[in-house]
Amino acid sequence: MIQTLLIIEDEKLLGSELSRHYKQLGWEVVVVPTLKEAREQLISKTVEPLLILSDMNLSDGNALDFMESMKNYVSGTEWLFLTGFGNVPDSVRALRLGAYDFLEKPCDLDRLDLVIASASRSAVMSRRVIEQSLQGHRRYSPDAFVGHSEKAQAVRQLLHKLTQVPFSALIIGGETGTGKGLIARILHYGGSRATQPMIEINCAALPRELLESELFGHEAGAFTSATGRHRGLLEQADGGTLFMDEIGEMPLDLQAKLLKMIEDHKVRRLGGEKEIAVDVQIIAASNRDLEAMSKEGNFRADLYHRLNVFRVNLPSLHEMVEDLDELVPLFVAEYNAKAGQQVKQISVDVWQKLKNHEWRGNVRELRNVIERCVLFAEGTEFPVEWLQLGNPVERTSVDNTHIRLPLDGSMALDDMDKFIIQTALERAGNNLAAAARDLGTTRETLRYRVRKYQLFSS
Repeated sequence: MIQTLLIIEDEKLLGSELSRHYKQLGWEVVVVPTLKEAREQLISKTVEPLLILSDMNLSDGNALDFMESMKNYVSGTEWLFLTGFGNVPDSVRALRLGAYDFLEKPCDLDRLDLVIASASRSAVMSRRVIEQSLQGHRRYSPDAFVGHSEKAQAVRQLLHKLTQVPFSALIIGGETGTGKGLIARILHYGGSRATQPMIEINCAALPRELLESELFGHEAGAFTSATGRHRGLLEQADGGTLFMDEIGEMPLDLQAKLLKMIEDHKVRRLGGEKEIAVDVQIIAASNRDLEAMSKEGNFRADLYHRLNVFRVNLPSLHEMVEDLDELVPLFVAEYNAKAGQQVKQISVDVWQKLKNHEWRGNVRELRNVIERCVLFAEGTEFPVEWLQLGNPVERTSVDNTHIRLPLDGSMALDDMDKFIIQTALERAGNNLAAAARDLGTTRETLRYRVRKYQLFSS
């Protein structure tokens, strides 16, 4: 793709020489002699340059003042300045305003070529980030939370309000599979931080030591395998959002470190000596009752209250079954597009089965069922035979040595896990060590699962 270079230069000979040179290198070059003409071209979008190469002092003004005045009209563009009267204050101001480089005349053409090539790579990456953010904004507007039920409308109205305010922290609650990740993306891409990074981490997926390193980063030599410096996720999310899923599983000592970071807006890498300033919006999610956990001492009360600036509680799919009228066609269309299918007709029998099902796995389970049916469809008719929506409780069975579970998508993985652990505990008379032995796992791992599913054992 041909990229545009805008040159603002009132020395005609230099402007012509630069134009000829960079046209030969494949650039589309536009040369203007004044800031007024450059302003007209940029505001009218006559040119949308990847790079702007400007003399510092022109007949109608200073190029740094011009750059500052154009910040709302130009994005994804790198600025380079040439001056015959370089001074430290100007160079410092140029870099503070975000200029890529500040070069003194006469500038060696080979050196300028290197700077131009480097600046163009930076601008291309910047435009990719902006485009991805815009795509995210379009895809994750509050209207992406689909449904016409009262509960769905209430959530959507709250999301519209939240995307208009610069909140520092928020908690998303709800059962597994209700769409907490979707809500986090709506809040990020619909808010003021949409063009900044959104970083996600599942606090239950990592052991304590790795979770600490991933969040806070580490310096080389901080521990045995730390061979180099690692910027933690809190640093990577600077200016944007950190989405912390299953935060209820975070160890208490790490909760204290997280609270300090939120309060001080600073993070210290493991093995590091200095604190690094960060500006991060925290969105925390859990399928557990964090308030109840804080009262029981299983979650820090001070962290809970610091995170609970706002709260979004997501209803289960069973509570808004009327929203299947919108969700089912939406998912059918999605998997039609992905698989090249043409499913269009949904019978009364299918609708009745869908609306009578409990949906313990919520929207995630619904997605799995629709995907399976669309992929296995042989025409335009939605295949009822691939629904397989038995009652998970009725379709599970146990004997002294085995547990039988459905593998047709009608039972969520977390429900299977919970059922197995609950059954093992019952067989072991709620003896944690004996249940762990029967399951072939450790007491620590089983204790973690018991806390996760709020099962109680002696």
